Amino acid sequence: MDNNLLQPLKGFRDFLPEDAKKRSFAIDNIKSTFELYGFEPLETPALEYESLLLGKYGDEADKLIYRFEDEGGRRVALRYDQTVPTARILASYKQQLPMPWKRYQIQPVWRAEKPQRGRFREFFQCDADIYGTTSPLADAEIVALANALFQNLGFRDFKIYINDRNILFDVIGFVKIPPELQFSVIASIDKLDRKSEEEVASELIAKGIDTNTVKHLFEHLKTVKPTQKLQEVLDLSQNLGVNKERLFFEPRLARGLDYYTSTIFEVKIDDYPAGSVLGGGRYDNLIDTLCSVDIPAVGFALGFDRTIEALDMFGLFPKEKTYTKVLVSVFNKDLADEAAMVAANLRGNGIETEIFPSYEVKLEKQLKYADKKQIPWLVVVGPEEVNKNKVVLKNLNTGKQTEEKLSDLPEKIS
Repeated sequence: MDNNLLQPLKGFRDFLPEDAKKRSFAIDNIKSTFELYGFEPLETPALEYESLLLGKYGDEADKLIYRFEDEGGRRVALRYDQTVPTARILASYKQQLPMPWKRYQIQPVWRAEKPQRGRFREFFQCDADIYGTTSPLADAEIVALANALFQNLGFRDFKIYINDRNILFDVIGFVKIPPELQFSVIASIDKLDRKSEEEVASELIAKGIDTNTVKHLFEHLKTVKPTQKLQEVLDLSQNLGVNKERLFFEPRLARGLDYYTSTIFEVKIDDYPAGSVLGGGRYDNLIDTLCSVDIPAVGFALGFDRTIEALDMFGLFPKEKTYTKVLVSVFNKDLADEAAMVAANLRGNGIETEIFPSYEVKLEKQLKYADKKQIPWLVVVGPEEVNKNKVVLKNLNTGKQTEEKLSDLPEKIS
């Protein structure tokens, strides 16, 4: 076989057990936090009709959609994001959904991008949104949820930067930037967290903004205050449990997407160099634009791969490399039934237990198997132990072993 066929396609990844368990740990933790806040799961198909997705993301993004004709002659496409499928759900099932609707979705998406560091063709998106209300309380609830996500994952040093997009438009209008340049100017302002003022000023001047206007723009961005609504969101967020020291009003925050209508925010982890790990805001017109259903919304997308990388970087994954607590060895074929009954007993007591899946392998190799998987306990059911109605229990971390009654095993192991 061609060795190239043994590799995943470019932009796609295999996750061996160690990495897969890290991802499962994060997903389980994130789901638990979502549900603690009353958000419900949503799943949509990997395939949608091509016509549903095309034209929703812009001409350049359309080129990145995986699309083809299926065996039935239908033009279909792989899920590009989770917003458009959710808009379809809202249009199709509006009468069956409670409003406001608090939904989360964690599923893979596919984009035919050029693979590079941190950018893949298949990756997880992790979204949470509240649909059907324009209340500042919903914005604050989304901010509080974002805060809880990173707290519950074990992060302590992170910040939430928040703004109202209307502040940017007010400042831009005040310094008399032409309407046709406003979105382009906002895109440049959004770079101020990673570029110097001089660099962004040069970019704005190249776009046709004169030097004095750029100077006044930067001055006003430094002195502007939160809007009344944004201040209400900030106050409510604190009442919902967000530490005041973690919340920062950042009038230069723009978020690149044009569909945001007011509140916008990002989460950044201190000393994590790759940038924001979560971003979101209020988008009251997008669902109507996508599927002609007028439903306001506020939500965020968590950068799943960046979050995994940060968890690894700060050593926040559990130290245990296996779920299994006990390996029940199989002494020989004649004693396989006894070993099976011991494994069933331990599992019945809620203890994660493996039985070695062969009776031709010597005990020494079974021990090496347990060591390689870092299983902490080994149970040996040998002929002598069977005669005494006991088993040997060995702590593989200390090397200590004792003879135990089967009925005592759960207490000894836990």
